[in-house]
Amino acid sequence: MNDSLAGKVIVITGSTRGIGRCMAEACAAEGATVVVSSRNASAVDETVAALKATGANASGVACDVSSEPDVEALLAHAIAAHGGVDVWVNNAGISLGMRHHEETSPEEIRHIVDVNLVGTMLASRLVVPYFIKRGKGLLINVSGRGGRGDAAPYTAAYAATKAGVMVFTKSLAAEHKADPISILVFMPGMVDTDFYGAGMQVSPDLAELAANIRIVLDAIGTPLSDVGPKLAGVCAIKPGSETGTVHRVSSGMRGMLGGFKLMGARISGRMKPM
Repeated sequence: MNDSLAGKVIVITGSTRGIGRCMAEACAAEGATVVVSSRNASAVDETVAALKATGANASGVACDVSSEPDVEALLAHAIAAHGGVDVWVNNAGISLGMRHHEETSPEEIRHIVDVNLVGTMLASRLVVPYFIKRGKGLLINVSGRGGRGDAAPYTAAYAATKAGVMVFTKSLAAEHKADPISILVFMPGMVDTDFYGAGMQVSPDLAELAANIRIVLDAIGTPLSDVGPKLAGVCAIKPGSETGTVHRVSSGMRGMLGGFKLMGARISGRMKPM
């Protein structure tokens, strides 16, 4: 076991599957004590058991990040069970699939904003004062497609929440630039998980466009195996040494080569125009 994170307690929301789980596994492999969470209590129990089976120190509680009492309970659990928190990763997020915005319901829109953006804000509101009082700490907020302000057709609500996470995180970092903490953005890129699986909602007339997703993932997608180690590396940053910065997993070389692959797919007609 590498012990670059030995002695650190890392809380990761939305960490029982996909990107969040690989983050938890990678941090545990680096020697960290990991606190996992999701809305599904049985999934939390299974993930904790799997981490402990590898020799890791782990615990977890069910948490709906859009609920302030749940987030408070998650922080309280981590402190009570492990003596404190060194790193908090706001990873939990949901998608509405690939759909026309007008086909999404008001309830769906409110839910995605509550989980992806409000949840990040609620946790940050609690964790930042805790870190300042403690004299150190890393807050890492996960952004995604739309985070740079680019258009993201048919995922408009999701993209808006991730743009919000980006601006919110940089703004919060600027507010606390004099404090001995780091507030950072982590962007995994487009990762091949069940996020894009068969259960993804797609408007009927967008089925052909949705088929492009597999082509894009193969060309420029970030391998899931790369995400966890990169996040673990960010978790090892010395608090206060940087803040407001964006850490991306994908390399420029992968993007360049992937761009050529996508160009070939468009020329051959395999990839449908947006």
